[in-house]
Amino acid sequence: MWSKKGVILNIDNYNDWMISHACVPTALKINETTIRIYYAPRNKEGKSIPTYFDVDALNPAIVKYIHNEPILELGELGTFDDDGIMPCSAVRITESQIYLYYVGWNPSVSVPYRNSIGLAISNDNGATFKRAFQGAIVERNKYEPFFTASPCVLREDDIWHLWYASSTGFVIVNTKPEPLYEIKYAHSKNGIDWMRPNITCIPPSEKFQCTARPSVIKEDGVYKMWFTYRGSFDYRDGKDSYRIGYAESLDGVTWKREDEKSGIVISESGWDSAMQTYPCVIKTDEKTWLFYNGNGFGKTGIGFAEWI
Repeated sequence: MWSKKGVILNIDNYNDWMISHACVPTALKINETTIRIYYAPRNKEGKSIPTYFDVDALNPAIVKYIHNEPILELGELGTFDDDGIMPCSAVRITESQIYLYYVGWNPSVSVPYRNSIGLAISNDNGATFKRAFQGAIVERNKYEPFFTASPCVLREDDIWHLWYASSTGFVIVNTKPEPLYEIKYAHSKNGIDWMRPNITCIPPSEKFQCTARPSVIKEDGVYKMWFTYRGSFDYRDGKDSYRIGYAESLDGVTWKREDEKSGIVISESGWDSAMQTYPCVIKTDEKTWLFYNGNGFGKTGIGFAEWI
């Protein structure tokens, strides 16, 4: 089970573009002593722009460094990430090269927004990044017509696995469209060009439930996934708000959902008493850590827990 340790970082008018929220913690081991956490604060217009901070690998409550510059600026007007960028999965390629998979945000007209998945590359061990392409690498297509988001990438030798959220449509709630989505699977030989067989890994357990933001590790031949799920009718810190679920798989494609094994539940009070979402699990030589957001989609900051 997870032993909660509390909030590490909360953004409250930190600077001119880090005004609020600390969304979607995405952890990467930088060296033996440091874990880097990429995340997305919001600017004064409510747009997410990614950056990072470093914590001690043995005790993430110790913040070693807070970066105060964006690692990516918003995309050119009209591109898939011109209205927001959220980091989601960091993959080490070499000692110096990192692939960062992220969600790009576009405003829409008939629905509130549209998401796609992009890729940025660092050649200095994750300090600075450049877009690999101006366009998305995983976009809606003829089989997935709505949007894609929440990538989690795991590389095993010559096979790259991708678990991601794929929208299945929208439901009207109080006259407004709310998105529906579920976790699907793709694979690749290079981490860029993805084969998408349209396979659902974590379907909703009830009507109008959504599953997203998978985080996968592999232990003793078993793929273990923590993910987030919610309802559709009162999920902004209400009764349908995000919770953290769990599933296991022997092949990475077919999963057994066992939410009761997630190891974490909503707190009775405090920063994560209404919502727990956007989990990121990282295993080091010494510890296994969970980084996640609490109430308000990250408005109350990034917290962490230790597997015990």
